[in-house]
Amino acid sequence: MQKTSARLLALLSLLQTHRDWSGDDLAGRLGITPRTVRRDIDRLRELGYPVRATKGPSGGYRLSAGAHLPPLLFDDGQAVALALALRSAATDETIGEDAARALVAVRQVMPSRLRRRIDTLRVTAVRPPGAGSASPVGTQILAELGRVIHAREELRFDYGDDDGGAAGAVGVTDVSRAAGAVGVTDVSRAAGAVGVAGVSRAAGAVGRPRRVQPHHLVTWRGRWYLVAWDLDRDDWRTFRADRIRPRTPTGPRFTPRELPGEDVAAFVAGRFRGTDGSTTDWPCRGEVVLGLPAEAVAPFARDGIVEELGPDRCRLTLGSWSWTGLATTIGHFDADIQVIGPPELTGAFAELAARYAAAAAGRIQVSPGSTPAP
Repeated sequence: MQKTSARLLALLSLLQTHRDWSGDDLAGRLGITPRTVRRDIDRLRELGYPVRATKGPSGGYRLSAGAHLPPLLFDDGQAVALALALRSAATDETIGEDAARALVAVRQVMPSRLRRRIDTLRVTAVRPPGAGSASPVGTQILAELGRVIHAREELRFDYGDDDGGAAGAVGVTDVSRAAGAVGVTDVSRAAGAVGVAGVSRAAGAVGRPRRVQPHHLVTWRGRWYLVAWDLDRDDWRTFRADRIRPRTPTGPRFTPRELPGEDVAAFVAGRFRGTDGSTTDWPCRGEVVLGLPAEAVAPFARDGIVEELGPDRCRLTLGSWSWTGLATTIGHFDADIQVIGPPELTGAFAELAARYAAAAAGRIQVSPGSTPAP
């Protein structure tokens, strides 16, 4: 028979599988009598493990959730995975401090062989460009957002930018940064493509709380976002969690709506690509031939398709959320360009050529519908 301590650990391991065990089943698995099982169950309860017992022919034992967190049992693989996850999370601005403290606690109780494996792991978090200006999200905000999503309660909140001003859903700042990343020159036009409230509309919303039906809490490129149905705008919106200040009380319960697209990941990816979220395809996609070898283009083509045409030529198929943005991105390769199609991409290159020619001549090129800066 196993020693009492080893037997208790084996019993706890069985109970952590989250199923009902009869006393006879446990006795058979552990090689002990049902009476010994009952005594060991009592010992686990004394240690703080909430083991629930049900009577009757179909009765048995189950480990329930309790008010306090008792010691947990992990095998070697689980312990290493937990430590690695905590080490990665320790680089996060939102939960980094709590994760670091948890990692210290886990490491202290690890056997020396596992501690050495953990100490050899070094994780460096590489933040995406532009993420440094984001305000960290408090864990209380995330917990409250998670609660209302689970409870399916309408949420009222104040929504502002990093400096406390107003901003539209998905973030006017986000749109300008994303526009710069793909070379979009008309930020207001790009903002409209993803359903972002215009700057003037956002500015007019100061002091008026947003009313939404919260559906999902997601992370995207190092930031937390709330995906919700905006009751005032009658449309889906994606809000940055670090700009949300919930109001109390919350609203009535609601029946969840069906998101456009395949799932929440596809919806969010589509929104940030300028679509309505029902597809992850770029709204603008073109094809060009570049005067560069394929191996020089492929590392910088993102999700584009690069086809080798010769030692110094390749075909590039690439997407963006505007034709001007796509033409600008292709121009970053600094090579001869032959446009295969479509005509909209050719027109975008012509517009950029006129704009750059005017800049080179010291003139101001005014695009249709725009107003020159004073």
